[in-house]
Amino acid sequence: MIRPSMLLALGALAVAAVACAPASETAVQAAPSAPATCAKDQLTLKTPGKLTIGTDKPAYEPWFKDDDPANGKGFESAVAHAVAKQLGFESGEVAWATVKFDTAFAPGAKQFDFDLNQVSVTPDRAKVVDFSKGYYTVKQAVVALDGSKAASATDLAALKDAKIGVQVGTTSLQAVKDVIKPAAEPNVYNEQIDAVNALKNKQVDAVVVDLPTAFYVTAAQVENSKIVGQFGAASGTPEVFGAVFEKGSPLVGCVNEAIDKLTSSGELAKIETEWLGSAAGAPELK
Repeated sequence: MIRPSMLLALGALAVAAVACAPASETAVQAAPSAPATCAKDQLTLKTPGKLTIGTDKPAYEPWFKDDDPANGKGFESAVAHAVAKQLGFESGEVAWATVKFDTAFAPGAKQFDFDLNQVSVTPDRAKVVDFSKGYYTVKQAVVALDGSKAASATDLAALKDAKIGVQVGTTSLQAVKDVIKPAAEPNVYNEQIDAVNALKNKQVDAVVVDLPTAFYVTAAQVENSKIVGQFGAASGTPEVFGAVFEKGSPLVGCVNEAIDKLTSSGELAKIETEWLGSAAGAPELK
């Protein structure tokens, strides 16, 4: 039997290297517009009458719950079900396909209509697959040791005097400089593991990584550590997770339309707050 914390650690390991993209590699690609009609019976699907969504297995928290994408629990499961509903599909009309993480955005034909698995949109990947609009903008997170002064911070101002560790060339480093603006220059490391080890050895008060990586750091890398909170970038091109499609899929525009509706209605924000906010141990720092 695998404890939930172990599942979280393994799952975050699968996404950590992807989500923590160097700033120069992060970009959002323009996607095809919606077709003339997105009526359910007009959609081009892998299986007529069924919407097939891919993700990896095991499906890890907080993106999924209980290794069951079909239950609608967990951030990406909830997003998938909300998109499906916008497209006219009831839960019983949604099928889930097991797709390894790196297979989802590899070249070639796909067994899914779209895939949700914390895949960051990058120009290189967009050469061989299509992406939806972003359904999640990756935020930065502060990780500190339990009981430390940094761990008790409830806003960004409380971190001004903290000694912060961060990896060179990442969106996290830019966010530290632009958003936290610490009094002292951050300690910059060539590799993320070096920053993590500095936290373990109390050479820094906190480290800043993207939120998916923070879940992994606290679950598997640094004992007695916690996510102090999360915060957004001040400027620049944000890193986003997008649904993945076979290149040339006519479904992209309809999913984009669904994401637009979920965004404008506030439902997407509610889903994020429920599954990636304070309940997941990552309150917002402002």
